Amino acid sequence: MKKTVDVAIPIGPVHPCWKEPVRIKCETRGEHVLSAEVEMGYMKKGIERIMRGRPWQEVMFLAERVCGICSVVHNMVFIEAMETISGITPPPRAAYLRVVANELDRMASHLIANFSYCYTIEHETLGMYLLNEREHVLDMLERLTGNRVNTAYMIPGGVRYDLRPADEKIIRETLDLLDTNLTRYAKMFETGPMIALRSKGVGILTKDQALEAHAVGPTARASGIAVDCRSNHPTYRAIGFSPIVRDEGDNYARIMVRFEELKQSIGLIRRSLAMMPDGPIRGGGICKGGEVRYSGEAPRGELTYFVKADRYGRVEEIAIQTPSIMNIDACTHYMLKGVTSIADVTSTFISSDPCIACNER
Repeated sequence: MKKTVDVAIPIGPVHPCWKEPVRIKCETRGEHVLSAEVEMGYMKKGIERIMRGRPWQEVMFLAERVCGICSVVHNMVFIEAMETISGITPPPRAAYLRVVANELDRMASHLIANFSYCYTIEHETLGMYLLNEREHVLDMLERLTGNRVNTAYMIPGGVRYDLRPADEKIIRETLDLLDTNLTRYAKMFETGPMIALRSKGVGILTKDQALEAHAVGPTARASGIAVDCRSNHPTYRAIGFSPIVRDEGDNYARIMVRFEELKQSIGLIRRSLAMMPDGPIRGGGICKGGEVRYSGEAPRGELTYFVKADRYGRVEEIAIQTPSIMNIDACTHYMLKGVTSIADVTSTFISSDPCIACNER
């Protein structure tokens, strides 16, 4: 029999370039990757099981603990699912404040994703610049919600805190600073010749492959698919939102989509602050029984909650579909297969921004 595989190479579960434990098993011929398999199961939490039978007041805190990086959107999707079941509509000011919190959460996630990629390709200078900007984003989130992580900001019928004029002024000034700095850093990535060597034409996911794998979020949008749940959200539609799409489908495109979405988030926050009317931030309402499948756009793509509640607002059944499930599948079957250097396996995997905590909720 003709030998086709030289060696099977395990990468992980603990790797200096990865935020969370996961193992990739690669079969190679020389440096050429023939196939890859992702092995998880190192940090299972069982949060969905813990949620069942508990009142929504407890489940909302558990939801945001599914992921420490994008905790705001987990809070938002669960609360809006309960509002859909119960026929509750938040006041206009609260709806715009939710957009501000959600976009700050997206910026924090995108910045750490691009930092991880830069760190993986050994461009630590740019990576550290991005981490520094993330601190500004978390400071703004703290001014709005009172906390940097696990904010529990959204509640049925509104939000917990209003935005004080002094804090709004500081947020506007910080956005101006971020706008200038991120333009510079995106240009550094866009024009860096060594970055291009490690990123362009590496880890390609074509549009057809992305459709077949049901890829979502920046991973899908970097392959030419204009899919984004924000397009269907009433507040985002009022602000004026359209997804950012690129066609290259490689590592470079996925990182550039996140850079462009960082700028887009700054614009969405500015428009939210400008359009936000005066008025109450809580409209009241009582959570009722029913069931719903509700989706929102997390930083990594479509996040879906199926919730079934009884007439007291107690959660009887809940299932969470996180975006990394589809993106890791796309990465395993298409992006990693055909990579011509083992060194590119880690960077390609990181370029899809996998969240193991979300997957092993």
